[in-house]
Amino acid sequence: MQVDALAIRLRPRSPMEAADLGVRLCQSAASSVFLCYGIVALPLVAVALASYEIAAWLPWLVLWCSKPWLDRTILFVLSRAAFGKSTSPLDVWREQRQVWWRHLVFTWTVRRLSFWRSLTQPVYQLEDLSIWNAGARVRQIRRRHSMWAMMMTSAFSLAEAALTLALVSLVFWFAPAGLAPEPYDLLVGEAPLLVALTIPISYAAALLFLEPFYVAAGFAMYLNRRAELEAWDIEQEFRRAFAH
Repeated sequence: MQVDALAIRLRPRSPMEAADLGVRLCQSAASSVFLCYGIVALPLVAVALASYEIAAWLPWLVLWCSKPWLDRTILFVLSRAAFGKSTSPLDVWREQRQVWWRHLVFTWTVRRLSFWRSLTQPVYQLEDLSIWNAGARVRQIRRRHSMWAMMMTSAFSLAEAALTLALVSLVFWFAPAGLAPEPYDLLVGEAPLLVALTIPISYAAALLFLEPFYVAAGFAMYLNRRAELEAWDIEQEFRRAFAH
């Protein structure tokens, strides 16, 4: 990696401070991130919602399992933004083999069960390591940072749940008097179709809004960990000093 080309100013940071840096990075590249992410995520959300006809719980499962795969597009855009590059959907399309199809089965299964996936995802996606050779590197990145990554995952999970519940509550707030659906009917899928879809639609909306910030927080924690391991901050300062 060309450390001198990074648009991020590296310095020693705590894990939570690094996560905040990632959120700021996502904000600065929001137009590219949400455009590329939305083009990939919205068709998948449509497929998930269509699966409601098979089972009421299936849209939840499809969206929940798809998160690590959707994260790959977000991480691709953020990794370019870290070097000051904007990304278009065409750029993602050109790199689709690397972004969408590499480690596909692993991404949809094992990666979904990781409590620190946003911290370790750059190892699998950006360091070009095979699944079998990445174990030692992942353990190195995680060392003394697993707890912080799990806390960050928990915080975003709680925020996602809160946002989902807030959106679902709008059905009850704005329903005409006496016509509000029973919560139990919503959960078991016995409400009218458009009303019953409120929960998966709300969950999808929360996922679409929050997931880029979650990935960005983990990516910045990863960069901070690499700076800690490889003294990137010192190297970057030397390069800048001698460039003048």
